[in-house]
Amino acid sequence: MKVLKNISQTYRKYASTPAGLLLSILLTTGTVLLIMVIYFYIYLPAATNHGETITVPDITGMPVNELETFLVQRNLRYEVNDSAYSQDYPPLTVLRQFPPAGSIVKENRVIYISLNRVTPPSVPVPDLIDGSLINAEAVLRGNELQRGKVVLVRGPFLNVVREMRFQGKKIEPGTRIPKGSAIDLVVEDGGSDTVPMPDVVGLSLEDAKVPIFGSHLNLGRIYIVGDTLRGNPVVLKQKPAAYENIKVGDVVELWVGKKGTSVPDDPDKDDN
Repeated sequence: MKVLKNISQTYRKYASTPAGLLLSILLTTGTVLLIMVIYFYIYLPAATNHGETITVPDITGMPVNELETFLVQRNLRYEVNDSAYSQDYPPLTVLRQFPPAGSIVKENRVIYISLNRVTPPSVPVPDLIDGSLINAEAVLRGNELQRGKVVLVRGPFLNVVREMRFQGKKIEPGTRIPKGSAIDLVVEDGGSDTVPMPDVVGLSLEDAKVPIFGSHLNLGRIYIVGDTLRGNPVVLKQKPAAYENIKVGDVVELWVGKKGTSVPDDPDKDDN
């Protein structure tokens, strides 16, 4: 006890000096730093599985009944966060996931998923009656529907919608049908059996098809004139001639070749 008393007196005497005070501060600081190192670099990593990370796999499109086994084998879990609908995936498959594929996460992390619904949600059929065919296609796309067949009927206005059909039956505006369904459109033919032949001379073959088919005409024989493997071949001649009145459904013949190539009088000689 006498020895301890002497040590204590010596320490108090030494600590009262500037050097002793500095040593006391250094010892206290060092102790705090040592505790912090032990906590952050030894205890905390062990408690939080530090370093045990996993790369999140891509589970988009995977059936939900395969998820449990697939993710458990990778030390991951999943929870269904919500559901949506897409025509691109089968029912009850994963549409979206979070975290996304490629993310680095810790073991036992929950992957939140969005499942594709078994049945698509319904949408109301827009009112397309008395509108144009072009406008109807745009409205259908905006309402997540598709344009089906176009049926022509006699009428004074060209390509004006007179009726909508779904699965072969007439359907009224506002009727709810599955999202993504196809709507057939009944449109007027303009009230005449004849149409003016469009002028397609100078157009490429693909570009020429647009006004031909748009006028409800049929493309017949295509005569190749000269060497069409070089340059950009265009329509050199057409039959019937441009702006000639012809019947709906008539056949159009085209002569195709390099721009500037003359067309022989007898096309059959150059028919390939």
